[in-house]
Amino acid sequence: MDRNAATDLLLVGCADHLLEPPVNAVRLSLHPDGLAPRIRNLGQWRSFLLGQVRHRFERTADPRLDELLDEAGHYPGPDAEGAASRDVVVPLRLSVGHQELSLFSFAASVVSAVDVTVDDLHIEAFYPADTATAAALKRA
Repeated sequence: MDRNAATDLLLVGCADHLLEPPVNAVRLSLHPDGLAPRIRNLGQWRSFLLGQVRHRFERTADPRLDELLDEAGHYPGPDAEGAASRDVVVPLRLSVGHQELSLFSFAASVVSAVDVTVDDLHIEAFYPADTATAAALKRA
């Protein structure tokens, strides 16, 4: 997982075993030793992530995605709060210290029938959703 310096602020308190390469963002987000305890809208975020994995599994039938769905689906957490897997923007509201950061993400996947290594390429970038979050990330 490539990341910038501001990412360290977001990952404080996550278990080391979740940060060992290859890092799985779904596992890191939803695992009780990861970000899940600090995600204020965990039900919405959980629904969104699991929906994305389910959609990709339906398209590819990749057994690794089915295993991830089973694993992450059993992590403790609230039921969905209304996020659909195809929502364009779902906020991530994350407690960091005494502050709540509000982020939105943009994700893109490359699909290629010709090159299987490119087919595994998934890029996700997080951006501040408000000026307070932008300022906190700049300070980091």
